[in-house]
Amino acid sequence: MRETEPPVLVVDDEPDIRRLVAINLRKAGYVVLEAASGREALQCVASGPLSMVILDLMLPDISGETVCKTLRENPKTAGLPVMMLTAKGNTEDRIEGFELGADDYVTKPFSVRELVLRVQALLRRTVDSSPAPKVAEQLEFEGLIIDSSAYRVFSGGKEVRLTATEFRLLYTLASRDGVAQSRGRLLEDVWEASPTLNTRTVDTHVKRLREKMGACAHYIETVRGLGYRFRS
Repeated sequence: MRETEPPVLVVDDEPDIRRLVAINLRKAGYVVLEAASGREALQCVASGPLSMVILDLMLPDISGETVCKTLRENPKTAGLPVMMLTAKGNTEDRIEGFELGADDYVTKPFSVRELVLRVQALLRRTVDSSPAPKVAEQLEFEGLIIDSSAYRVFSGGKEVRLTATEFRLLYTLASRDGVAQSRGRLLEDVWEASPTLNTRTVDTHVKRLREKMGACAHYIETVRGLGYRFRS
């Protein structure tokens, strides 16, 4: 059971869907809070620590996109895992969701069993103290420090605020310095997902990661036709 862990917040204005997700997460052992609007969601976030947020995009007041952006812009919640749960399922919507900082994206209608498994996988990635096969607690390159023990990254002497997934992606690449990683391999090792999943997920996260790394973005190279490589 997971009663000692912070709650999972389920945000959806459709009561049936919200309750369905909440009931099944509680059966899996999670403590769950519910919110029916964007404002209510932000109030829940401000009231205490959460394990993650499952966020509908089409809310009656503040959109889910705005809620996600607000979380990512606040240093206190920048690393809070966010799973988007929405009927907006085309490729452009998914890319936009990941660009806003979502860690996972689930479309309606959905399998409740799969949703619970994806929640478990996302939380496991977040709390795992070993973001990748551990070669050192701190990786240092010119202008870049990646501290796995504290989950902190410094680029040019300034701290870079990353989500848990972005940190795991960076650490995985950096700990395999010079070795090309296929998108499928990264999906398996970072997302714990099937290598056949939409590989745009990897591309979108790399794009966000490069933007945040600023002058150190050059460390992540694109390997044409394969994936990415960290080159120090």
